Amino acid sequence: MPMTIHVDRTGREAAARRSRALAPTCRGLNYYSLDQSLRGLLPQYMEAPLLAHLAPHLSELGELAGGRLHDLSDQAERHQPVLHPRDGYGRDEEWVEYHPAYREMESIAFGKFGMHAMCNRAGVLDWPSSMPPIAKYVFHYLFAQAEFGLLCPVNLTDSSSELVRRFGTDELRQRYLERMWSQDPATLLKCAQFMTEKTGGSDVGAGELAAVSDGQDWKLWGEKWFCSNVDAELAVLLARPEGAVAGGRGLGLFLMPKVLPDGRRNSYRILRLKDKLGSRTMASGEIVFEGATAYQLGELDQGLKHMLVMVNSSRVSHLARAAGMMRRCLNEAMIAARHRNAFGRAVIDHPLMRRQLLKLMVPTEQALSALLYAATASDKVLRLLTPIAKYRACRDNVTVATGAMEARGGNGYIEDWPNARLVRDAHLGLLWEGTSNINALDAVQRAVGKARGHEALRDDLGRRLEDTAGMPGQFRTRLSGALTDAMRFAEEVAADPANERFCRIAAGKLYHATTAALLASEGTRLGNDGGDARRLLLSRFVLEHRLAEHSSTNLQAQHWENAAIDLLLGDAPVSLREATALVQG
Repeated sequence: MPMTIHVDRTGREAAARRSRALAPTCRGLNYYSLDQSLRGLLPQYMEAPLLAHLAPHLSELGELAGGRLHDLSDQAERHQPVLHPRDGYGRDEEWVEYHPAYREMESIAFGKFGMHAMCNRAGVLDWPSSMPPIAKYVFHYLFAQAEFGLLCPVNLTDSSSELVRRFGTDELRQRYLERMWSQDPATLLKCAQFMTEKTGGSDVGAGELAAVSDGQDWKLWGEKWFCSNVDAELAVLLARPEGAVAGGRGLGLFLMPKVLPDGRRNSYRILRLKDKLGSRTMASGEIVFEGATAYQLGELDQGLKHMLVMVNSSRVSHLARAAGMMRRCLNEAMIAARHRNAFGRAVIDHPLMRRQLLKLMVPTEQALSALLYAATASDKVLRLLTPIAKYRACRDNVTVATGAMEARGGNGYIEDWPNARLVRDAHLGLLWEGTSNINALDAVQRAVGKARGHEALRDDLGRRLEDTAGMPGQFRTRLSGALTDAMRFAEEVAADPANERFCRIAAGKLYHATTAALLASEGTRLGNDGGDARRLLLSRFVLEHRLAEHSSTNLQAQHWENAAIDLLLGDAPVSLREATALVQG
Protein backbone atom coordinates (compact mmCIF):
# COMPACT_ATOMS: atom_id res chain seq x y z
CA MET A 1 0.00 0.00 0.00
CA PRO A 2 1.58 3.34 -1.01
CA MET A 3 2.62 5.74 1.78
CA THR A 4 0.57 8.90 2.04
CA ILE A 5 2.65 12.05 2.45
CA HIS A 6 0.95 14.64 4.62
CA VAL A 7 2.47 17.76 3.17
CA ASP A 8 0.31 19.94 5.40
CA ARG A 9 2.03 18.43 8.45
CA THR A 10 5.63 18.02 7.34
CA GLY A 11 6.39 20.89 4.95
CA ARG A 12 8.03 24.21 5.66
CA GLU A 13 4.74 26.04 5.79
CA ALA A 14 3.38 23.56 8.33
CA ALA A 15 6.45 23.97 10.53
CA ALA A 16 6.12 27.74 10.33
CA ARG A 17 2.43 27.53 11.23
CA ARG A 18 3.16 25.44 14.33
CA SER A 19 5.95 27.83 15.32
CA ARG A 20 3.34 30.56 15.70
CA ALA A 21 2.24 28.76 18.86
CA LEU A 22 5.57 29.65 20.51
CA ALA A 23 5.60 32.83 22.55
CA PRO A 24 7.82 35.63 21.19
CA THR A 25 10.59 37.40 23.07
CA CYS A 26 11.02 41.10 23.77
CA ARG A 27 13.25 41.43 20.70
CA GLY A 28 12.09 44.41 18.65
CA LEU A 29 10.45 46.30 21.51
CA ASN A 30 11.56 49.68 22.85
CA TYR A 31 12.57 48.91 26.43
CA TYR A 32 12.12 52.51 27.53
CA SER A 33 8.65 52.91 26.03
CA LEU A 34 7.68 49.53 27.48
CA ASP A 35 8.74 50.53 31.00
CA GLN A 36 5.77 52.40 32.43
CA SER A 37 7.24 52.18 35.93
CA LEU A 38 10.47 53.97 34.99
CA ARG A 39 8.74 56.65 32.94
CA GLY A 40 6.22 57.26 35.69
CA LEU A 41 8.82 57.55 38.43
CA LEU A 42 11.50 59.65 36.74
CA PRO A 43 9.64 62.97 37.29
CA GLN A 44 9.79 62.26 41.05
CA TYR A 45 13.56 61.80 41.02
CA MET A 46 14.99 63.83 38.12
CA GLU A 47 14.81 67.57 37.52
CA ALA A 48 12.31 68.40 34.79
CA PRO A 49 14.71 70.18 32.38
CA LEU A 50 17.22 67.32 32.47
CA LEU A 51 14.48 64.72 32.05
CA ALA A 52 13.03 66.58 29.07
CA HIS A 53 16.49 66.72 27.50
CA LEU A 54 17.32 63.06 28.17
CA ALA A 55 13.96 61.51 27.28
CA PRO A 56 14.69 61.25 23.52
CA HIS A 57 18.11 59.74 24.27
CA LEU A 58 16.60 57.25 26.71
CA SER A 59 14.03 56.31 24.11
CA GLU A 60 16.81 55.84 21.56
CA LEU A 61 18.73 53.58 23.93
CA GLY A 62 15.51 51.69 24.68
CA GLU A 63 15.04 51.06 20.98
CA LEU A 64 18.66 49.99 20.56
CA ALA A 65 18.42 47.66 23.56
CA GLY A 66 15.49 45.87 21.95
CA GLY A 67 17.09 45.90 18.50
CA ARG A 68 20.65 46.51 17.34
CA LEU A 69 22.27 46.32 20.78
CA HIS A 70 20.35 43.13 21.51
CA ASP A 71 21.73 41.52 18.35
CA LEU A 72 25.27 42.78 18.90
CA SER A 73 25.27 41.36 22.41
CA ASP A 74 24.17 37.97 21.13
CA GLN A 75 26.96 38.00 18.54
CA ALA A 76 29.58 39.01 21.08
CA GLU A 77 28.37 36.29 23.42
CA ARG A 78 28.89 33.68 20.70
CA HIS A 79 32.31 35.08 19.70
CA GLN A 80 34.10 35.56 22.98
CA PRO A 81 37.38 37.44 23.47
CA VAL A 82 40.56 35.56 22.53
CA LEU A 83 43.98 36.12 24.12
CA HIS A 84 46.96 36.12 21.76
CA PRO A 85 50.08 35.70 23.94
CA ARG A 86 52.60 36.67 21.22
CA ASP A 87 52.72 38.57 17.98
CA GLY A 88 53.83 37.07 14.68
CA TYR A 89 57.50 37.78 15.46
CA GLY A 90 57.42 35.87 18.73
CA ARG A 91 57.40 38.97 20.92
CA ASP A 92 55.49 38.90 24.20
CA GLU A 93 53.03 41.55 23.10
CA GLU A 94 49.92 39.77 24.30
CA TRP A 95 46.66 41.27 23.12
CA VAL A 96 42.97 40.44 23.34
CA GLU A 97 41.01 40.05 20.14
CA TYR A 98 37.37 41.14 20.29
CA HIS A 99 34.61 40.44 17.81
CA PRO A 100 33.48 43.53 15.85
CA ALA A 101 30.11 43.28 17.61
CA TYR A 102 31.79 44.03 20.95
CA ARG A 103 33.61 47.00 19.48
CA GLU A 104 30.34 48.36 18.12
CA MET A 105 28.75 47.99 21.56
CA GLU A 106 31.67 49.98 22.97
CA SER A 107 30.99 52.73 20.45
CA ILE A 108 27.36 52.87 21.64
CA ALA A 109 28.19 52.97 25.35
CA PHE A 110 31.36 55.09 25.36
CA GLY A 111 30.97 57.02 22.13
CA LYS A 112 27.32 57.63 21.39
CA PHE A 113 25.98 58.03 24.93
CA GLY A 114 29.17 58.80 26.88
CA MET A 115 27.89 56.80 29.84
CA HIS A 116 31.33 56.86 31.47
CA ALA A 117 31.69 60.62 31.18
CA MET A 118 28.24 62.15 31.59
CA CYS A 119 28.66 62.74 35.33
CA ASN A 120 32.26 63.95 35.01
CA ARG A 121 32.25 66.72 32.44
CA ALA A 122 30.02 69.03 30.45
CA GLY A 123 28.95 68.42 26.87
CA VAL A 124 27.89 64.77 26.92
CA LEU A 125 24.65 64.45 24.93
CA ASP A 126 24.88 68.25 24.53
CA TRP A 127 24.05 68.90 28.19
CA PRO A 128 25.80 72.10 29.33
CA SER A 129 27.20 70.71 32.59
CA SER A 130 28.04 67.40 34.18
CA MET A 131 24.93 65.40 35.02
CA PRO A 132 23.82 64.07 38.41
CA PRO A 133 24.38 60.35 39.13
CA ILE A 134 20.77 59.40 38.39
CA ALA A 135 21.39 60.12 34.70
CA LYS A 136 24.10 57.51 34.24
CA TYR A 137 22.33 54.91 36.37
CA VAL A 138 19.16 55.12 34.26
CA PHE A 139 21.29 54.56 31.15
CA HIS A 140 22.96 51.60 32.90
CA TYR A 141 19.52 50.23 33.77
CA LEU A 142 18.37 50.28 30.14
CA PHE A 143 21.68 49.10 28.70
CA ALA A 144 21.78 46.12 31.09
CA GLN A 145 18.55 44.79 29.62
CA ALA A 146 20.49 43.96 26.46
CA GLU A 147 24.14 43.71 27.54
CA PHE A 148 25.56 43.06 30.99
CA GLY A 149 29.32 42.48 30.59
CA LEU A 150 30.29 45.75 28.90
CA LEU A 151 28.84 47.74 31.78
CA CYS A 152 31.82 46.62 33.85
CA PRO A 153 34.36 48.59 31.75
CA VAL A 154 31.92 51.51 31.51
CA ASN A 155 31.53 51.68 35.28
CA LEU A 156 35.22 51.07 36.01
CA THR A 157 36.32 53.83 33.66
CA ASP A 158 33.88 56.23 35.29
CA SER A 159 34.62 55.33 38.91
CA SER A 160 38.39 55.04 38.38
CA SER A 161 38.49 58.55 36.99
CA GLU A 162 37.00 59.72 40.27
CA LEU A 163 39.92 58.11 42.13
CA VAL A 164 42.39 59.88 39.86
CA ARG A 165 40.54 63.16 40.28
CA ARG A 166 40.44 62.89 44.07
CA PHE A 167 43.77 61.30 44.88
CA GLY A 168 46.03 61.74 41.87
CA THR A 169 48.71 64.37 41.51
CA ASP A 170 48.18 67.36 39.24
CA GLU A 171 50.44 65.64 36.71
CA LEU A 172 48.38 62.45 36.70
CA ARG A 173 45.12 64.35 36.41
CA GLN A 174 46.45 66.36 33.50
CA ARG A 175 47.87 63.29 31.78
CA TYR A 176 44.88 60.96 32.08
CA LEU A 177 41.53 62.51 33.05
CA GLU A 178 40.61 64.14 29.76
CA ARG A 179 41.27 60.90 27.90
CA MET A 180 39.40 58.82 30.49
CA TRP A 181 36.38 61.03 29.76
CA SER A 182 36.81 61.00 25.99
CA GLN A 183 34.08 59.73 23.66
CA ASP A 184 36.54 59.32 20.79
CA PRO A 185 37.76 55.70 20.55
CA ALA A 186 41.09 56.95 19.20
CA THR A 187 41.88 58.84 22.41
CA LEU A 188 39.73 57.11 25.06
CA LEU A 189 41.56 55.40 27.91
CA LYS A 190 39.33 52.67 29.34
CA CYS A 191 40.07 51.54 32.86
CA ALA A 192 40.02 48.35 34.94
CA GLN A 193 40.13 47.40 38.61
CA PHE A 194 42.50 44.66 39.80
CA MET A 195 41.90 43.67 43.42
CA THR A 196 41.47 39.92 43.84
CA GLU A 197 44.46 37.68 44.62
CA LYS A 198 44.79 33.95 45.23
CA THR A 199 45.47 34.59 48.90
CA GLY A 200 42.18 36.40 49.45
CA GLY A 201 38.99 37.08 47.55
CA SER A 202 36.73 39.14 49.77
CA ASP A 203 39.59 39.35 52.30
CA VAL A 204 41.37 42.06 50.33
CA GLY A 205 43.71 42.76 53.25
CA ALA A 206 45.40 39.41 52.65
CA GLY A 207 46.79 40.64 49.32
CA GLU A 208 50.49 40.07 48.65
CA LEU A 209 51.16 42.14 45.50
CA ALA A 210 54.31 44.08 46.39
CA ALA A 211 55.06 47.71 45.53
CA VAL A 212 58.74 48.71 45.55
CA SER A 213 59.79 52.34 45.25
CA ASP A 214 62.54 53.19 42.76
CA GLY A 215 62.82 56.73 44.13
CA GLN A 216 60.43 58.18 41.59
CA ASP A 217 57.63 55.71 40.86
CA TRP A 218 56.59 52.30 42.15
CA LYS A 219 57.32 48.87 40.70
CA LEU A 220 54.80 46.06 41.16
CA TRP A 221 55.76 42.42 41.71
CA GLY A 222 53.33 39.52 42.05
CA GLU A 223 49.96 38.39 40.74
CA LYS A 224 46.31 39.34 40.50
CA TRP A 225 43.89 36.47 40.14
CA PHE A 226 40.68 37.99 38.74
CA CYS A 227 41.10 41.06 36.55
CA SER A 228 38.00 42.36 34.78
CA ASN A 229 38.52 44.27 31.53
CA VAL A 230 41.96 42.72 31.64
CA ASP A 231 43.51 44.60 28.71
CA ALA A 232 42.35 48.08 29.67
CA GLU A 233 44.63 51.04 29.00
CA LEU A 234 44.67 51.87 32.74
CA ALA A 235 44.05 49.91 35.93
CA VAL A 236 43.61 50.89 39.57
CA LEU A 237 44.83 48.33 42.07
CA LEU A 238 45.89 47.72 45.64
CA ALA A 239 49.46 46.71 46.50
CA ARG A 240 51.54 46.49 49.66
CA PRO A 241 54.53 48.85 49.79
CA GLU A 242 57.75 47.42 51.15
CA GLY A 243 57.79 47.51 54.93
CA ALA A 244 54.05 48.20 55.27
CA VAL A 245 52.06 46.52 58.01
CA ALA A 246 49.98 43.43 57.34
CA GLY A 247 46.27 43.60 56.64
CA GLY A 248 44.17 46.23 54.92
CA ARG A 249 45.98 49.12 56.63
CA GLY A 250 49.17 48.25 54.81
CA LEU A 251 47.70 48.54 51.31
CA GLY A 252 48.31 51.48 49.01
CA LEU A 253 46.25 52.49 45.98
CA PHE A 254 48.00 52.75 42.61
CA LEU A 255 47.26 53.61 39.00
CA MET A 256 48.98 51.42 36.41
CA PRO A 257 49.07 52.25 32.67
CA LYS A 258 49.33 49.62 29.98
CA VAL A 259 51.67 51.83 27.97
CA LEU A 260 54.24 54.08 29.64
CA PRO A 261 54.60 57.77 28.68
CA ASP A 262 57.61 56.95 26.50
CA GLY A 263 55.55 54.43 24.48
CA ARG A 264 56.97 51.22 25.99
CA ARG A 265 54.65 48.45 27.10
CA ASN A 266 54.52 48.20 30.87
CA SER A 267 56.11 45.19 32.59
CA TYR A 268 53.16 42.90 33.21
CA ARG A 269 51.73 39.97 31.30
CA ILE A 270 48.20 38.63 30.78
CA LEU A 271 48.59 34.92 31.47
CA ARG A 272 45.17 33.68 30.42
CA LEU A 273 41.50 34.63 30.17
CA LYS A 274 38.90 33.24 32.52
CA ASP A 275 36.34 30.76 31.17
CA LYS A 276 33.34 32.26 32.96
CA LEU A 277 29.79 31.11 33.59
CA GLY A 278 28.44 34.50 32.50
CA SER A 279 29.52 37.98 31.45
CA ARG A 280 31.30 36.27 28.58
CA THR A 281 31.48 39.25 26.26
CA MET A 282 33.93 41.06 28.56
CA ALA A 283 37.46 39.71 29.01
CA SER A 284 38.54 38.78 32.54
CA GLY A 285 41.95 37.29 33.16
CA GLU A 286 45.01 36.67 35.31
CA ILE A 287 48.01 38.98 35.40
CA VAL A 288 51.59 38.64 36.59
CA PHE A 289 53.52 41.82 37.40
CA GLU A 290 57.24 41.82 36.66
CA GLY A 291 58.26 45.25 37.90
CA ALA A 292 55.33 47.11 36.31
CA THR A 293 55.43 50.86 36.79
CA ALA A 294 52.55 52.30 38.84
CA TYR A 295 51.70 55.70 40.27
CA GLN A 296 50.63 56.32 43.85
CA LEU A 297 47.10 57.60 44.48
CA GLY A 298 46.61 59.27 47.85
CA GLU A 299 48.27 58.33 51.11
CA LEU A 300 49.97 54.93 51.16
CA ASP A 301 48.21 53.80 54.34
CA GLN A 302 44.78 54.86 53.05
CA GLY A 303 44.63 52.73 49.92
CA LEU A 304 41.78 50.47 50.96
CA LYS A 305 39.77 53.41 52.25
CA HIS A 306 40.33 55.28 48.98
CA MET A 307 39.35 52.21 46.94
CA LEU A 308 36.03 52.01 48.80
CA VAL A 309 35.03 55.25 47.06
CA MET A 310 35.06 53.23 43.86
CA VAL A 311 33.49 50.14 45.42
CA ASN A 312 30.51 52.07 46.75
CA SER A 313 29.72 53.67 43.38
CA SER A 314 30.22 50.29 41.70
CA ARG A 315 27.69 48.75 44.08
CA VAL A 316 25.09 51.24 42.90
CA SER A 317 26.01 50.33 39.32
CA HIS A 318 25.40 46.68 40.22
CA LEU A 319 22.03 47.66 41.64
CA ALA A 320 21.26 49.36 38.31
CA ARG A 321 22.27 46.23 36.42
CA ALA A 322 20.23 43.96 38.70
CA ALA A 323 17.20 46.22 38.40
CA GLY A 324 17.54 46.36 34.61
CA MET A 325 18.03 42.63 34.21
CA MET A 326 15.03 41.91 36.45
CA ARG A 327 12.94 44.24 34.29
CA ARG A 328 14.02 42.34 31.18
CA CYS A 329 13.21 39.04 32.90
CA LEU A 330 9.80 40.25 34.01
CA ASN A 331 9.01 41.51 30.52
CA GLU A 332 10.10 38.19 29.01
CA ALA A 333 7.89 36.30 31.47
CA MET A 334 4.91 38.56 30.79
CA ILE A 335 5.18 38.29 27.03
CA ALA A 336 5.56 34.52 27.24
CA ALA A 337 2.57 34.15 29.59
CA ARG A 338 0.36 36.38 27.45
CA HIS A 339 1.14 34.71 24.12
CA ARG A 340 1.32 31.06 25.13
CA ASN A 341 -1.83 28.95 25.52
CA ALA A 342 -2.14 25.91 27.78
CA PHE A 343 -5.17 23.80 28.60
CA GLY A 344 -7.51 25.94 26.54
CA ARG A 345 -6.59 29.42 27.74
CA ALA A 346 -3.67 31.87 27.87
CA VAL A 347 -1.04 30.91 30.41
CA ILE A 348 -1.44 34.28 32.13
CA ASP A 349 -5.05 33.43 32.96
CA HIS A 350 -4.04 30.50 35.17
CA PRO A 351 -4.06 31.46 38.89
CA LEU A 352 -0.73 29.83 39.74
CA MET A 353 1.00 31.61 36.87
CA ARG A 354 -0.51 34.90 37.95
CA ARG A 355 0.90 34.36 41.42
CA GLN A 356 4.30 33.48 39.93
CA LEU A 357 4.32 36.64 37.84
CA LEU A 358 3.66 38.71 40.98
CA LYS A 359 6.65 37.02 42.63
CA LEU A 360 8.73 38.33 39.74
CA MET A 361 7.11 41.76 39.67
CA VAL A 362 7.49 42.64 43.35
CA PRO A 363 11.31 42.35 43.59
CA THR A 364 11.67 44.01 40.17
CA GLU A 365 9.75 47.07 41.31
CA GLN A 366 11.55 47.09 44.66
CA ALA A 367 14.89 47.25 42.85
CA LEU A 368 13.77 50.12 40.63
CA SER A 369 12.67 52.14 43.65
CA ALA A 370 15.92 51.35 45.45
CA LEU A 371 17.94 52.40 42.40
CA LEU A 372 16.27 55.76 41.87
CA TYR A 373 16.42 56.49 45.59
CA ALA A 374 20.11 55.52 45.79
CA ALA A 375 20.90 57.63 42.73
CA THR A 376 19.62 60.74 44.50
CA ALA A 377 20.31 60.00 48.19
CA SER A 378 22.74 61.78 50.49
CA ASP A 379 26.07 60.22 51.41
CA LYS A 380 24.79 59.53 54.94
CA VAL A 381 21.81 57.58 53.60
CA LEU A 382 23.96 55.79 51.03
CA ARG A 383 26.29 54.44 53.71
CA LEU A 384 23.65 51.85 54.63
CA LEU A 385 21.47 51.86 51.54
CA THR A 386 24.29 50.84 49.20
CA PRO A 387 25.26 47.53 50.86
CA ILE A 388 21.69 46.44 51.66
CA ALA A 389 20.55 47.16 48.10
CA LYS A 390 23.57 45.45 46.54
CA TYR A 391 23.02 42.45 48.82
CA ARG A 392 19.31 41.96 48.30
CA ALA A 393 18.72 43.15 44.73
CA CYS A 394 21.52 40.99 43.31
CA ARG A 395 20.14 37.95 45.12
CA ASP A 396 16.64 38.75 43.87
CA ASN A 397 18.00 38.99 40.33
CA VAL A 398 18.96 35.31 40.41
CA THR A 399 15.52 34.30 41.65
CA VAL A 400 13.70 36.49 39.12
CA ALA A 401 15.85 35.25 36.23
CA THR A 402 15.16 31.65 37.20
CA GLY A 403 11.44 32.31 37.58
CA ALA A 404 11.29 33.97 34.17
CA MET A 405 13.03 30.97 32.61
CA GLU A 406 10.41 28.71 34.16
CA ALA A 407 7.63 30.95 32.86
CA ARG A 408 8.85 30.34 29.31
CA GLY A 409 9.16 26.61 29.95
CA GLY A 410 11.61 24.33 28.17
CA ASN A 411 12.54 26.99 25.60
CA GLY A 412 13.88 29.09 28.44
CA TYR A 413 16.59 26.49 29.02
CA ILE A 414 17.77 26.64 25.40
CA GLU A 415 20.50 29.06 24.36
CA ASP A 416 18.48 30.18 21.30
CA TRP A 417 16.29 32.09 23.74
CA PRO A 418 17.34 34.89 26.14
CA ASN A 419 16.58 33.28 29.49
CA ALA A 420 19.56 30.95 29.86
CA ARG A 421 21.99 33.82 29.43
CA LEU A 422 20.02 36.03 31.83
CA VAL A 423 20.29 33.30 34.47
CA ARG A 424 24.04 32.95 33.93
CA ASP A 425 24.73 36.68 34.01
CA ALA A 426 22.58 37.22 37.09
CA HIS A 427 24.88 35.14 39.26
CA LEU A 428 27.86 37.42 38.77
CA GLY A 429 26.12 40.17 40.70
CA LEU A 430 26.47 38.00 43.80
CA LEU A 431 30.26 38.06 43.50
CA TRP A 432 31.40 41.43 42.16
CA GLU A 433 32.03 44.18 44.74
CA GLY A 434 31.53 41.82 47.66
CA THR A 435 29.58 38.62 48.13
CA SER A 436 26.26 38.54 49.96
CA ASN A 437 28.01 37.87 53.26
CA ILE A 438 30.44 40.76 52.78
CA ASN A 439 27.68 43.23 51.95
CA ALA A 440 25.51 42.06 54.86
CA LEU A 441 28.45 42.39 57.27
CA ASP A 442 29.27 45.83 55.91
CA ALA A 443 25.66 46.94 56.27
CA VAL A 444 25.04 45.70 59.80
CA GLN A 445 28.37 45.62 61.62
CA ARG A 446 29.87 48.74 60.07
CA ALA A 447 27.14 50.94 58.56
CA VAL A 448 24.73 50.33 61.47
CA GLY A 449 27.06 49.37 64.31
CA LYS A 450 29.81 51.92 63.73
CA ALA A 451 28.62 54.65 61.35
CA ARG A 452 25.00 54.73 62.64
CA GLY A 453 23.91 54.93 59.01
CA HIS A 454 20.45 53.59 59.84
CA GLU A 455 19.60 56.80 61.65
CA ALA A 456 19.96 58.90 58.50
CA LEU A 457 18.00 56.33 56.47
CA ARG A 458 15.26 56.12 59.12
CA ASP A 459 14.89 59.88 59.33
CA ASP A 460 14.78 60.37 55.57
CA LEU A 461 12.19 57.64 55.00
CA GLY A 462 10.15 58.92 57.93
CA ARG A 463 10.00 62.36 56.33
CA ARG A 464 8.95 60.86 53.01
CA LEU A 465 6.07 59.01 54.64
CA GLU A 466 4.93 62.03 56.62
CA ASP A 467 5.14 64.34 53.60
CA THR A 468 3.09 62.05 51.34
CA ALA A 469 -0.46 63.39 51.45
CA GLY A 470 -3.26 60.96 50.76
CA MET A 471 -1.57 57.83 52.11
CA PRO A 472 -4.00 55.87 54.30
CA GLY A 473 -3.10 56.57 57.93
CA GLN A 474 -3.44 52.96 59.03
CA PHE A 475 -1.11 51.79 56.27
CA ARG A 476 1.36 54.57 57.02
CA THR A 477 1.47 53.29 60.60
CA ARG A 478 2.20 49.76 59.35
CA LEU A 479 5.08 51.04 57.26
CA SER A 480 6.51 53.09 60.12
CA GLY A 481 6.28 50.04 62.37
CA ALA A 482 8.08 47.89 59.80
CA LEU A 483 10.90 50.44 59.55
CA THR A 484 11.19 50.70 63.33
CA ASP A 485 11.31 46.93 63.70
CA ALA A 486 13.95 46.53 60.98
CA MET A 487 16.13 49.25 62.50
CA ARG A 488 15.76 47.81 66.01
CA PHE A 489 16.70 44.31 64.87
CA ALA A 490 19.74 45.59 62.95
CA GLU A 491 20.92 47.49 66.03
CA GLU A 492 20.56 44.36 68.18
CA VAL A 493 22.52 42.25 65.70
CA ALA A 494 25.24 44.90 65.40
CA ALA A 495 25.60 45.24 69.16
CA ASP A 496 27.24 41.84 69.66
CA PRO A 497 29.74 40.09 67.35
CA ALA A 498 28.20 36.79 68.44
CA ASN A 499 25.12 37.78 66.39
CA GLU A 500 27.02 37.74 63.09
CA ARG A 501 24.95 34.87 61.71
CA PHE A 502 21.87 37.13 61.70
CA CYS A 503 23.46 39.86 59.56
CA ARG A 504 21.87 38.68 56.32
CA ILE A 505 18.44 38.54 57.92
CA ALA A 506 18.91 42.05 59.30
CA ALA A 507 20.14 43.42 55.97
CA GLY A 508 17.19 41.84 54.17
CA LYS A 509 14.69 43.31 56.63
CA LEU A 510 16.24 46.75 56.18
CA TYR A 511 15.96 46.49 52.39
CA HIS A 512 12.38 45.29 52.40
CA ALA A 513 11.22 47.90 54.92
CA THR A 514 12.99 50.63 52.95
CA THR A 515 11.53 49.63 49.59
CA ALA A 516 8.05 49.13 51.07
CA ALA A 517 8.16 52.74 52.28
CA LEU A 518 9.47 53.97 48.93
CA LEU A 519 6.85 52.06 46.92
CA ALA A 520 4.03 53.41 49.08
CA SER A 521 5.28 56.98 48.86
CA GLU A 522 5.83 56.78 45.10
CA GLY A 523 2.47 55.15 44.41
CA THR A 524 0.56 57.63 46.53
CA ARG A 525 2.26 60.60 44.89
CA LEU A 526 1.51 59.24 41.43
CA GLY A 527 -2.08 58.57 42.44
CA ASN A 528 -2.48 62.08 43.82
CA ASP A 529 -1.42 63.42 40.42
CA GLY A 530 -4.01 61.27 38.67
CA GLY A 531 -1.44 58.69 37.60
CA ASP A 532 -0.89 55.01 38.31
CA ALA A 533 -0.96 54.17 42.03
CA ARG A 534 -0.08 50.50 41.63
CA ARG A 535 3.14 50.88 43.63
CA LEU A 536 1.02 51.39 46.74
CA LEU A 537 -0.37 47.88 46.18
CA LEU A 538 3.12 46.50 45.66
CA SER A 539 4.13 47.99 49.01
CA ARG A 540 1.56 45.80 50.78
CA PHE A 541 2.89 42.72 48.98
CA VAL A 542 6.37 43.55 50.31
CA LEU A 543 5.07 43.88 53.85
CA GLU A 544 3.12 40.65 53.83
CA HIS A 545 5.25 38.40 51.66
CA ARG A 546 8.82 39.64 52.03
CA LEU A 547 8.95 41.15 55.51
CA ALA A 548 6.58 38.82 57.33
CA GLU A 549 8.34 35.73 58.66
CA HIS A 550 5.49 33.48 57.56
CA SER A 551 2.82 34.03 54.92
CA SER A 552 -0.69 33.82 56.28
CA THR A 553 -2.54 30.53 55.81
CA ASN A 554 -5.87 32.26 56.45
CA LEU A 555 -7.38 32.08 52.98
CA GLN A 556 -10.04 34.61 53.83
CA ALA A 557 -7.33 37.12 54.71
CA GLN A 558 -5.76 36.62 51.29
CA HIS A 559 -8.82 37.55 49.22
CA TRP A 560 -7.52 41.09 48.73
CA GLU A 561 -4.70 39.62 46.68
CA ASN A 562 -6.97 38.38 43.91
CA ALA A 563 -8.23 41.87 43.20
CA ALA A 564 -4.72 43.33 43.59
CA ILE A 565 -3.20 40.79 41.21
CA ASP A 566 -5.86 41.52 38.60
CA LEU A 567 -5.01 45.22 38.79
CA LEU A 568 -1.24 44.70 38.76
CA LEU A 569 -1.28 42.34 35.79
CA GLY A 570 -3.63 44.56 33.85
CA ASP A 571 -2.59 47.35 31.50
CA ALA A 572 -4.91 50.02 32.90
CA PRO A 573 -3.60 52.47 35.49
CA VAL A 574 -4.61 51.76 39.08
CA SER A 575 -6.42 54.68 40.70
CA LEU A 576 -5.51 55.88 44.17
CA ARG A 577 -9.02 55.02 45.31
CA GLU A 578 -8.63 51.40 44.17
CA ALA A 579 -5.17 51.06 45.70
CA THR A 580 -6.19 52.68 48.98
CA ALA A 581 -9.16 50.35 49.38
CA LEU A 582 -6.98 47.28 48.93
CA VAL A 583 -4.09 48.27 51.20
CA GLN A 584 -6.54 48.91 54.01
CA GLY A 585 -8.51 45.70 53.52
